[in-house]
Amino acid sequence: MAGKQAARQDKQQAGGATTVVLPADCRMAAQAALHAELLAALPGGSVALDGSQVERVDTAALQLLLLLRRELDKHGSTLAWRGASEALNDAAGLLGLARILELPAAGPA
Repeated sequence: MAGKQAARQDKQQAGGATTVVLPADCRMAAQAALHAELLAALPGGSVALDGSQVERVDTAALQLLLLLRRELDKHGSTLAWRGASEALNDAAGLLGLARILELPAAGPA
């Protein structure tokens, strides 16, 4: 079930940032797995998120990303984006979170 797969986490050698690939279906059903992936990424310091494959996203997922952002800020770590889909940008914009999350513009489909 591709829509319910957990976020995939990769350790990048250059810069030492942990990259978390957000699932295509980033809604409530995927939150437990996504939460675990994001928690696992925190001790590594810098986190890079790849949201380019997100097709569906809900408020709970955006709140989780906001909490990640705040935790990283609190510990002096950074959050970077490797991409963000139009769906992710639209949802974050609708809730006024695009600027806080520092989402990049959606790339071509």
